[in-house]
Amino acid sequence: MRLTQDVFLEQQQKLMMTPELRQAIAILQMSTIELSEYIEQELQENPFLEVKEPEESLESDKAESERESERESDNKIEDIVEYYNDRDIEYTPTNREESPSLENFLTKRPSLYEHLEFQLHLSSKEEDDLVIGHYLIGSIDRTGYLCVDLNEVSSNLKVPIGKVEEVLSMIQSFHPHGVGARDLPECLLLQLSYYNKENSIATRIIQHHMEDLAKAKLNKIAQALSIPVNKVQDVCDLIRTLDPKPGLQYSSYDEVKYIMPDVFVEKVEGEYVVIVNDLNFPRLIVNNVYKRILHQNDNFSQDAKKYLEDKMGSAIWLIRSIEQRRMTLYKVARSIVDIQTEFLDKGVEYMKPLNLRKVAEAVDVHESTVSRATTNKYIQTPQGLFELKYFFSTGVESYGSSKVSSKSIKHMLEEIINTEDTSKPLSDEAISKLLKQKGIRISRRTVAKYRQEMRIPSTMARKRY
Repeated sequence: MRLTQDVFLEQQQKLMMTPELRQAIAILQMSTIELSEYIEQELQENPFLEVKEPEESLESDKAESERESERESDNKIEDIVEYYNDRDIEYTPTNREESPSLENFLTKRPSLYEHLEFQLHLSSKEEDDLVIGHYLIGSIDRTGYLCVDLNEVSSNLKVPIGKVEEVLSMIQSFHPHGVGARDLPECLLLQLSYYNKENSIATRIIQHHMEDLAKAKLNKIAQALSIPVNKVQDVCDLIRTLDPKPGLQYSSYDEVKYIMPDVFVEKVEGEYVVIVNDLNFPRLIVNNVYKRILHQNDNFSQDAKKYLEDKMGSAIWLIRSIEQRRMTLYKVARSIVDIQTEFLDKGVEYMKPLNLRKVAEAVDVHESTVSRATTNKYIQTPQGLFELKYFFSTGVESYGSSKVSSKSIKHMLEEIINTEDTSKPLSDEAISKLLKQKGIRISRRTVAKYRQEMRIPSTMARKRY
């Protein structure tokens, strides 16, 4: 067999991911707040972009404004070209505020470390206590537990172990209560001591029966302590009110985050109206001044001309991408609203099964486009504020010809458990039978799966004595 080299032509079609296409995809995935920030950044970097001003109410004023704008535009072009040919242009900020208002400042919650350091300096002024206290506080993790051995602290700082224990005891009296503990039992006992609710039964359960408490084996604890099971349950209820990770109270993970709806749905004269929220970012247009400058080819070098052409193309593509995002988001939201009308009228029990393919076929786009359009987007409906992804759920066969949404089944399951007799809680098998009476065929294992996803305890853990 002889190998030869040859040259031939081949024609094929394939999708090229240009920078403009990547930008359009990124804009489609952005939420309203993210898009607003992105537009503000582009307004600062691209001279061809400007904010569209509100239209004038009177035609005469509008015509006069246009004539004045043209005169100013011509003057601006001459000035800009003259400056470009003569000297460099420097930007001088104008309209500076004399002093920022207090509303421009946001308060930030102190971290756990800062909170404990502040209390340490209030509690002691002795140099030795502060040195040991700084070392111990620096060894407390974000959940509030001490992660260093006291003997190691004593050895490193060359201080007696008793002094270290004394300073640790002072830190354990700080807020949040239970901080500085070396394990979970110590953390819970510190909180019981602070709230003056410590007793021998609670202490014994915390020290010796935490595993049984986690598994809700109250009868086993009652037998071990030789006390009535209802007494054990009362004490266990008290223990469950304590915080096992007190340090997380000062964690940045629980900061309040505000959600801006991307779509609004309102019922007007019996029909649902879909409104895309585009009021939080400005309407963009191409700046006519720079557009005219671009057409004066003789006044610029080749590099300057290429720069202006790139910025012009970028501005036009950005405006088109934002409009395309708005139309895609509207079509997707409109399709979801049309399918989930019963949910909007009656609640979650009437939610229908829905997947990306069904919406994609209705809107005539690819499934990936629907996925991007619904990612990190929220919709304000008469039933409340939901993420667009919330409306997509699997279906379960019912005795009728239609399927039932898994979210609807979970809602029914939650209602059944909320109305059960707590002294005789329903088993997963019993819940499965009750759902079958409502026309929903679901196995015991599926009930257990949904219950675990909703973080509902088992039958034994729900039992009240």
